[in-house]
Amino acid sequence: MSDATAAADLLVVACPVDGSLNRVPRGKLDSGPKCGKCGALLFQGKAVDLTAATFERHALKSDLPLVIDFWAAWCGPCRMMSPNFEAAAAQLEPRVRMAKLDTEAEPAIAGRYNIRGIPSMIMIRKGREIARVSGAMPTPAIVQWVTQALAQAPPG
Repeated sequence: MSDATAAADLLVVACPVDGSLNRVPRGKLDSGPKCGKCGALLFQGKAVDLTAATFERHALKSDLPLVIDFWAAWCGPCRMMSPNFEAAAAQLEPRVRMAKLDTEAEPAIAGRYNIRGIPSMIMIRKGREIARVSGAMPTPAIVQWVTQALAQAPPG
């Protein structure tokens, strides 16, 4: 394998615990990779809570597509969808990183992505929007939406 091929086979994955950036061989994503800094599992089968401090590492620097659930605590449909989103995370990792962003706590990020109603989910890769859907969804519909969006997304 050439150096270029080996480098292309490495993905940058942000740790869900401390945000450290880790290089993981594409073929090892399913084998329980751990963070080189804190030792936490890189894929924990649950959504990551994003803040302004952690957003850039997951949304811009990680090579994984990021599915963000934009929500707020006062939103009934958001609270209803939350366990479904968590269940979808367990099914979809490590193909994507699932994350939640509280629009009340992080209005600037919600504004950057022009969030007008919640719950809304956006799939992004390296900061660019790939797909968007609004409204509460059951787990199978979330999984189907993410799978279809991945299939239609340009390679990245």
